Amino acid sequence: MNDFYYRKVDAYKLAKELTKQVYLLLRKFPPEERYALTDQTRRAAISIPANIAEGLGRFAIKERIHFLDIAYGSLTEVLCEIEIAHDNLYITDEEFASIDLLASRVSMTIYGLKKSLEEKIKNQNIINNPE
Repeated sequence: MNDFYYRKVDAYKLAKELTKQVYLLLRKFPPEERYALTDQTRRAAISIPANIAEGLGRFAIKERIHFLDIAYGSLTEVLCEIEIAHDNLYITDEEFASIDLLASRVSMTIYGLKKSLEEKIKNQNIINNPE
């Protein structure tokens, strides 16, 4: 087993790309947001791929799912903060649409990964508890 196989997982790759794009947008935020919206958004963005990687580094499937849930929560936080930035005209409509689309792709891949892990648990329960 490759200890770092998370690097090959689409959810992780897309989350890293989202984080990169968010970082690029944060450069446009006004200086007065440096210790507020900018820092909060940066921490939430980093949390997405970090929690995917940490979760996939766990052996227990339930722990993996738990970390995917945390990553998804961070994703929704980032999207909320980007919406606030858009509402305050820190980013353009096009920049918002691009991040929104990428966030949707990240969401779908996290959801798909979570469902596949839940299916593994279900199959294990069927094998361990046949009727």
